[in-house]
Amino acid sequence: MLVHWFLAAIHLLAFALGFWAVLTRGTAFSRLAAGAGEVRRVLLADNLWGISALVLLVTGGMRAFGGYEKGSDYYLHQPLFHLKMTLFVLILLLELAPMVTLIKWRIAQARGATLDIGRAKVFARISHVEALLLILMVVAATGMARGVTFG
Repeated sequence: MLVHWFLAAIHLLAFALGFWAVLTRGTAFSRLAAGAGEVRRVLLADNLWGISALVLLVTGGMRAFGGYEKGSDYYLHQPLFHLKMTLFVLILLLELAPMVTLIKWRIAQARGATLDIGRAKVFARISHVEALLLILMVVAATGMARGVTFG
């Protein structure tokens, strides 16, 4: 029972960290687009965003399919789980362009090259949309936890 509680707590804390990190990254991108030197903050927030995503994947997978919660049969037949996973896939798809760009930035920074910040404003918007999608994932998760069903 303690492991169940621990996994749930870590999973929820990863949502909180991810929300903060992606909002911080979005704000740093906005400042960068406005001419402020926020590259370091963008990269730090992006690191935390990535760590939180990894923790969400691991703890979520363990909870849904590792026998620590209601069981995979429950989740696979729960519409809110499908909504939550759809939102997760949307976040992953939105994240592709910023992720690739930030990897290139890290490589360029290591080489001492100039960074192309031309899409910083777009990445700020993407980050803020991802934060909204994370909130919707939490809403879906709370519905699942309360046994909300449709039909």
